[in-house]
Amino acid sequence: MLKKRLFPSRAFLVLVLCQLITALEVPLDLPQPPTITHQSPKNYIVDPRENIVIQCAAKGKPPPSFTWTRNGTHFDTEKDPLVTMKPNSGTLEINIMNGGKAEAYEGEYQCTAKNDRGTAVSNVIFIRQSRSPLWTKEKIEPIVIQKGMPLVLPCKPPKGLPPPIIFWMDNFFQRLPQNGRVSQGLNGDLYFSNVQPEDTRDFYICYARFNLTQTIHQKQPISLKVLTNSPVDNRPPTFLMPIGQKSNKTVLKDEVLLLECIAEGLPTPELRWNKEGAELPSNRVFYENFNKTLKIIGVSEEDAGKYRCSAQNNRGSIHHVITVIVKAAPYWITKPENLILSPGDDGTLICRAHGNPAPSITWLINGVAIELAPNDPSRVVDGDAVIFTKVQERASAVFQCNTSNIYGYVLANAFVNVLAERPRILSSQKIYQVIANRPALLHCKSFGSPVPHIEWFKGVQSSVLHGNDYVFHDNGTLEVPVAQKDSSGTYTCVARNKLGTDQKIIELEVKDPTMIISQPEYRVVQRYGSVSFECKFKHDPTLVPEVMWLRNNSELPVDERYTFEKERLMIKNITEKDKGMYTCVANTTLDSVSASAELSVVEPTQPPPVKTDRPDPSSDLELTDRLDRSVQLSWVPGDDNNSPITEFIIEYEDVMHEPGVWHLHSKVSGTQATATLTLSPYVNYAFRVIAVNEIGRSDQSESSERYMTKAAEPDTNPSGVKGVGTEPDNLVITWKPMKGFDSNGPGLQYKVSWRQKDFDEEWTSVPVANVSKYIVSGTPTFVPYEITVQAMNDLGYAPEPAVVIGHSGEDLPMVAPGNVEVDVINTTLAKVQWDSVPLTTVRGHLQGYRVYYWKAQNKTNRNQRHIEKWMLTFAGNRTHGMLPGLQPNTNYVLNVRVVNGKGEGPSSKDKYFETPEGVPSMAFLHISHQTPDSLTLTWSPPVHPNGVLTQYTLKYQSINATHELSPPVEITIPANETSYILKNLLQNTRYKFYFYAHTAVGPGSQSTQEAITAMDEGKMADFLPPAVGAGKDSSFATSTVMYTIHPTHFRAHPVFPLIKNVTAAETSATVVWNFENIDTKLFVKYVELNKEDWKEETINGTRSAFVLKGLSPGTSYKVLVYSDDHADLYSEETFQTGPAMASRQVDIATQGWFIGLMCAVALLILVLLIVCFIRRNKGGKYPVKEKEDAHADPEIQPMKEDDGTFGEYSDGEDHKPLKKGSRTPSDRTVKKDDSDDSLVDYGEGVNGQFNEDGSFIGQYSGKKEKEPVEGNESSEAPSPVNAMNSFV
Repeated sequence: MLKKRLFPSRAFLVLVLCQLITALEVPLDLPQPPTITHQSPKNYIVDPRENIVIQCAAKGKPPPSFTWTRNGTHFDTEKDPLVTMKPNSGTLEINIMNGGKAEAYEGEYQCTAKNDRGTAVSNVIFIRQSRSPLWTKEKIEPIVIQKGMPLVLPCKPPKGLPPPIIFWMDNFFQRLPQNGRVSQGLNGDLYFSNVQPEDTRDFYICYARFNLTQTIHQKQPISLKVLTNSPVDNRPPTFLMPIGQKSNKTVLKDEVLLLECIAEGLPTPELRWNKEGAELPSNRVFYENFNKTLKIIGVSEEDAGKYRCSAQNNRGSIHHVITVIVKAAPYWITKPENLILSPGDDGTLICRAHGNPAPSITWLINGVAIELAPNDPSRVVDGDAVIFTKVQERASAVFQCNTSNIYGYVLANAFVNVLAERPRILSSQKIYQVIANRPALLHCKSFGSPVPHIEWFKGVQSSVLHGNDYVFHDNGTLEVPVAQKDSSGTYTCVARNKLGTDQKIIELEVKDPTMIISQPEYRVVQRYGSVSFECKFKHDPTLVPEVMWLRNNSELPVDERYTFEKERLMIKNITEKDKGMYTCVANTTLDSVSASAELSVVEPTQPPPVKTDRPDPSSDLELTDRLDRSVQLSWVPGDDNNSPITEFIIEYEDVMHEPGVWHLHSKVSGTQATATLTLSPYVNYAFRVIAVNEIGRSDQSESSERYMTKAAEPDTNPSGVKGVGTEPDNLVITWKPMKGFDSNGPGLQYKVSWRQKDFDEEWTSVPVANVSKYIVSGTPTFVPYEITVQAMNDLGYAPEPAVVIGHSGEDLPMVAPGNVEVDVINTTLAKVQWDSVPLTTVRGHLQGYRVYYWKAQNKTNRNQRHIEKWMLTFAGNRTHGMLPGLQPNTNYVLNVRVVNGKGEGPSSKDKYFETPEGVPSMAFLHISHQTPDSLTLTWSPPVHPNGVLTQYTLKYQSINATHELSPPVEITIPANETSYILKNLLQNTRYKFYFYAHTAVGPGSQSTQEAITAMDEGKMADFLPPAVGAGKDSSFATSTVMYTIHPTHFRAHPVFPLIKNVTAAETSATVVWNFENIDTKLFVKYVELNKEDWKEETINGTRSAFVLKGLSPGTSYKVLVYSDDHADLYSEETFQTGPAMASRQVDIATQGWFIGLMCAVALLILVLLIVCFIRRNKGGKYPVKEKEDAHADPEIQPMKEDDGTFGEYSDGEDHKPLKKGSRTPSDRTVKKDDSDDSLVDYGEGVNGQFNEDGSFIGQYSGKKEKEPVEGNESSEAPSPVNAMNSFV
């Protein structure tokens, strides 16, 4: 059963003591100088759309009158019709809503409250109008940049008041994604550590949100395009912000310190922060903007110092040191308090403040410099104190203490009120009631001048109370720490001073506590049954109790099934919803008690089947035989639930180092109930046991009592010790820090030792805190060091650690390889050799040698825009390597550089070499004209002649109907020819041709082609009927889109299908022939030229046309048509499908309707632009409610105070982002077909490695460098389609 008291006995004491610590106040019916009770903030920025309200309120007797100064001179509020002062207050209201301008009322205001006892002044209130200026107009050019380069998109927001909140969005009002690579700086600029293709975007828009005026302004959009044709190499980090290696930052005490470091590099660098010589305050430090911003709140003087931000990627690291200087505006140490003195008394006003620089103190009296006030012999100013001696009533005044430095000021009013008043008791309560055994507080608040002396009496004629049974508080309160029944009675409070006395009689009644004598009990009830809970209690007969019942700490539901009397709750017809914890609560005006019981609802009872289950948890864990490194644990196993326990799992918790985390310690047999556990020093252990059987694990047992082992020196040293320099003059020693569990004692530190290998005899050692890095500065460049890191704590050192060899930082190599020689092995392979550089000049880990080579400039490539360079890296201390993939008959240039971990050294002198001639590439043969006995052959020279062409060789063979080849005929053709006519051929015969070019080295690659001579029309008439229109010429037309034949017309049907024409499209072709025979079948066979995979279609003899589908665009095909009764007679033609989309683009651009449509669209857009320009000149603001509803982003929407609606957006430019509707591809790139200034010519070199024989074992690619050019060689012609794209 749960029984508790809802109000602990000490609660009343805590509540009342809070009332005891209050300043002495003068009753409002007595004279007193003014006191400022409310005023506006020192820096007050007002909304220019609303009335200006400057607060000033004060109290005093008589009530004070109020005046104001503005900019140091009297401000006559009655002469300004727009200014009113609230009644009984000094608060000003300036009516801006009725024609006033806020900027006319900017300035410094100060309120004065005055009565005949003195004058109090407010702070100087600096009124400024909120400003939300627009961006200045500027022309922003589109940005085109290569992939991997760093970039900063400037925002340069207007200087508003207060400063705006900056954010970047796209033209759909969606916030731009930010990450470790792309993020916004504190100045609002958008920083890219390295640009990537996904950064390509037409609209990067910087927005400035001015919360006070609820407006948002935007900068003109910035267009960014990232090129991928020449990505840059990986590079170490450099800082985009801040610049240089060191900078300073000044921050004021109690403000927020923001330190920012933004680095660029490829891959994206990671940023880390640390403070030199100290730890960062973990409870006040925050890392923001993907670790680029260090934020410390509540800055104090201890936060001054040097902060280091480090940027690192796999190519290197860099750091920047920011020296933080903490200054402080004045802040109070001792604020002057009001003094109430009687005539002839002494007193002191103390005003102490700190600041950096130290503030100066200025005393004023009634708002006037104390030096200018009338002399008062009872008053002496002593620095930060004003001392009063034997004051008189005329000395009443309000003193102002103003402490200031260059960062601000604090002003305090404190009055000296000289009064002669006899004591009066202000407390009104006459009867105090308290529960026995609790403290009783009897208040006797009084006032008098001089301050009265308080005495307490009990009973009618008793002596003054004193002794340990009572506590007398400075404000006159009497405390009875433990009130008993005999503490009840009458108490008298007497207040005395030299002017008289006052007294008050107070009754204390000590009551019996309320107690529950019969608690409700746990109940298990079957569903639909009934239950009752009983709760009996007793209480003090003079108190009226109130009893209430709760279910699960909430009120009972309104249900007729629930009935209760004073001490009993009954529930009928119980359901599953009624189960839970039921609590009875007995309340009186002085105390409250409660007790609870649980109700469980079950189904009607049935004999449960015998079944196995996982074990019950173990209990009664006990620790014995406690030693420094071991302890014995015993426990009582729980019920195994009909499945024997197989093992026990023992877990421990390290309460000191990892509270709440349980670790496996050991496992023991299921027959054991004790285990001896090995322990580590300086660990606060707690243990628990888990039983395991075949069904599963038990719940964890209750944890054992805690056992703290004694501390000892560490047993192990940190692992992962390394020494690697990050700069040429340092050595960074790192290690994996030890966990607290392994510390073995308090004060874990590390002893870091180092000495130069084979040079120093003495070790240099420093102790460092529990960190993981130490930097040794001033080291020679790249020398080996012996390093050790030894753990230690307050009790001693760990065993001697192992020595690790590290090196100080690398620097670039100093010397270039010499004696570079090239041995050309064949037309495509060369061997390069060089002398290795002395290892002392490498100044780092030798990674290998890097060979750069490129084609030498000559008359043919001298005017090229770019030089394509290749780079190969040969690992290790190599002195030769192979250059594969060279082009025959070409002049090359190369140089060699040595490479270490820092980078490349100087290059060797350029070495020139030339590859010998090779055989040419393929010369493609074309059949341009056919006659019955001749064929005209044409060709183009090889793309890569690889030398001087000497001749062409043509071989051909005829092919008969059975596909047998005749003996070949070979013809030699001079190298300057590009066509040849073969004569005296057989008519209607297929020929196969072989063609190749020669250099002095030999023949090149062979191309093949087939063609058929035409059939003689006279011989055709031997077996065909006479032709209609005989004697007329037949015409043959060839086109890249359509191949059409116009044959002779016949008077009778032909005996085999004769192709009439072939009409080709992009992916299909229609074949038409002359033939009709319903009793035969037709076959259409077609194949790509120079291929053998024929396709065949069977067609009914009544048809005279067929469509070939699924063809490839821009491809040449051969088609045959024949019948099944004359398979040896067939008609054959060749045709070429049209190129994809070529004809459509050309045709639509030349159509009259399309040109007219484009003109109409252009005219419509011009009209719309004129309308937008006129509307824009009428105002710069525009509502965006519709856009908010469509593109809501809760992070950027300012909310009005009254209804939470969105404010107004304002565009500072005449141009707003247009909706995208152009034909730009979805990947944001624009294709360019015909320009020789193609950016695809740019490339990036990648390290590659080769074996000695030239076999490739790494990566190989080209690296291209730009050369200066003149002019614009773009050959892309304008078209209506391009014009349309430019508009949309």
